[in-house]
Amino acid sequence: TEGKRLGNWLTQKQAQALLDAPNPKSTKGLRDRALLAVLLGCGLRREECAGLTFEHIQQREGRWVIVDLVGKRKKFRSVPMPSWAKARVDAWSKALGMNAGYIFRPLRRGGHVQGGFMTSQAVFDVVAEYAKPLGIDVKPHDLRRTFAQLAHKGDAPLEQIQLSLGHASVQTTERYLGVKQDLTSAPCDVLGLK
Repeated sequence: TEGKRLGNWLTQKQAQALLDAPNPKSTKGLRDRALLAVLLGCGLRREECAGLTFEHIQQREGRWVIVDLVGKRKKFRSVPMPSWAKARVDAWSKALGMNAGYIFRPLRRGGHVQGGFMTSQAVFDVVAEYAKPLGIDVKPHDLRRTFAQLAHKGDAPLEQIQLSLGHASVQTTERYLGVKQDLTSAPCDVLGLK
């Protein structure tokens, strides 16, 4: 398809392998497990993930939500967070000994936490670090596509996927899904008409 960049999508099995790749017994592993969980579980861009604070994560309507996230073109959105991603952020928060400010912080050798926040390049590097040994060619934005596709396969409504991703156009969301026409299970077969 000329003029369009296509990315990669992970299967559910590959996505789970990537989530489980970091060592949960090390400081770096706990941070990276939380980082990958937020990328895959919430579909954030790497810049959004790098700038994420503990204050963004709040309870709304009985669930955890990333509220008032500033995305592209300075647009605000709220993104539901799955409980498994929140559990990984909580495990990192406990290891960090903090529950305020930036969630994802740089580490020095030996797992010593530095001040400030990770850069978007550092987020890119974390994804590459764990994907390569698994034989997966994936970048952070591919995890966003994977979020969209797995949500779609799980029957999440298209407009809800669009809202989570912060897309202005449903056509952009459809491109993320890589949807192709399926002639064996066609829409006309489920109309319920005789």
